[in-house]
Amino acid sequence: MKEEIISLIAEVLEIPEESINEKTNLIKDLDVESLDLVDLVAAFEEKYNIEILDKDIKNLQTVNDIIKYIENKNV
Repeated sequence: MKEEIISLIAEVLEIPEESINEKTNLIKDLDVESLDLVDLVAAFEEKYNIEILDKDIKNLQTVNDIIKYIENKNV
């Protein structure tokens, strides 16, 4: 799943996958802005058929946070 998520982030943000790992912080390391975040959330929701609540988005700071969140939603 980790590789899938990294690949999806790279695709949505149009950046190389090599610049992303589990510890990558979306805002600090990738300069993700609010519109980018909306696009990422929509991509995750569509790919994994989940709903990411607005209140949860602020807790998704790193790639690892996203992986754990999606794994918990898919249990």
